[in-house]
Amino acid sequence: MDFVIDDAMQGYVDAAAEVAAQIAPGQHQREQDRFIALELRRDMGGLGLIAPELPMELGGRDERALTSGMIAEQIARGDLTVAYVQVIGSLVGQVLVRNARPAVAARWIPRVTSGKDLVAIGLSEPGAGSDAGNPSMTARAERGGWVLEGTKSMSFAMDASAAVVFARTEEGRRGKGISAFLVELDRDGIERRRAPDMGTRAVGRGMIDFSGTWIPEENVLGELGSGFTQVMQGFDFSRALIGLQVIGAAQVTLDETWEYTGTRTAFDQPLSSFQGVAFPLAEAETLLAAARLLCQRTLWLKDSGLPHTKEAAMCKWWAPKTAYDVIHQCLLSHGQYGYLTDRPLEQRLRDVLGLQIGDGTAQIMKLVIARHTVDRELAP
Repeated sequence: MDFVIDDAMQGYVDAAAEVAAQIAPGQHQREQDRFIALELRRDMGGLGLIAPELPMELGGRDERALTSGMIAEQIARGDLTVAYVQVIGSLVGQVLVRNARPAVAARWIPRVTSGKDLVAIGLSEPGAGSDAGNPSMTARAERGGWVLEGTKSMSFAMDASAAVVFARTEEGRRGKGISAFLVELDRDGIERRRAPDMGTRAVGRGMIDFSGTWIPEENVLGELGSGFTQVMQGFDFSRALIGLQVIGAAQVTLDETWEYTGTRTAFDQPLSSFQGVAFPLAEAETLLAAARLLCQRTLWLKDSGLPHTKEAAMCKWWAPKTAYDVIHQCLLSHGQYGYLTDRPLEQRLRDVLGLQIGDGTAQIMKLVIARHTVDRELAP
């Protein structure tokens, strides 16, 4: 495995670290405002911090997937929700570059990488979160295009300009007969409703209702009836990115806790001199290092063109759980001060908790791991 950081990658990491330092003081205000400013997205795009692994001719930087992961981790040190702009940008960018008609890809991918527009993912539904392969949303052929009927739950629902939406176009077994579409969210028959989430509020998650919403034939992504299988391959990438995203939030919290316990005293000694305080933090350092390596290895596999679905599922269930446990321990190590809402610990705890649910629950990820392990063992 080659995790060597070349000069180009280091430049992106340094730029992301500078952005993190600038945005950290405003994370609480962004949560209250429930959106991420367009100016901030444009600044990130101008620095190449949104989907830099995409082709240069489509607005990317021809970088490695590993670079995208390191960017996500750095930005999440300043604000986990802002890092999601990079994560969703890479996910959507991969989906479009592989599955969109050339004209659609050329129109939308540069808007994503520049930060001008957000494109959401409409996979989950209010009545079918984990059962994404069996949507109730439908699309019927009409007037040289498709008419959508149904409701989707998605991040950036309130601010996205478009969304990748999955709908059933024909009867079939679970995961079959499902097509993917790129839907501009300013079309007729679309209504947005904000979700009253307990965390990650700045990403503006909500419900989008589609009622008689017509889109042209060119907006079909991939093969008709096979969109679910084709497009879902891009989620292996985003699961590793999410792993590094939550690790970034946990690592900065742990760094702050080491500093706090090293300067606060009890019984005439720094708190960090007591094993009961230092040992849980040492364990946290170890767990984060291991989770980071798992995510980096997964991205290395992707860069090497090797299978990584099983490893990506490991990243998605274990890294958010580990990050949550670490932030929780750090909060307790701060004592009463960790419980105050004017410190970022409790906000990070709520934000990371949401990523134990969204983009694939731990149960679904473990099912993916088990199936891939069994299939590999049974292979001739």
